[in-house]
Amino acid sequence: MEPREVVYIKLNDNTMINENCIRWVRKMNECLQICTLSVGCNDSNTHTICKKDNVNSYNKLNKLFEEYQN
Repeated sequence: MEPREVVYIKLNDNTMINENCIRWVRKMNECLQICTLSVGCNDSNTHTICKKDNVNSYNKLNKLFEEYQN
């Protein structure tokens, strides 16, 4: 088995998260809430990517989000 490439996504608060650690994504208007905790998250411990603040990361993750919706 080949090792997976580590891909990071930049968040609004100049934080990077490992794409492989994302547990779930919730879309809220033009922002995405992201949970990276293995035990789950609530609204107070999620990360946020908004289109107006970080268009590249938002578009990348939103594309994946849209693919899984269909």
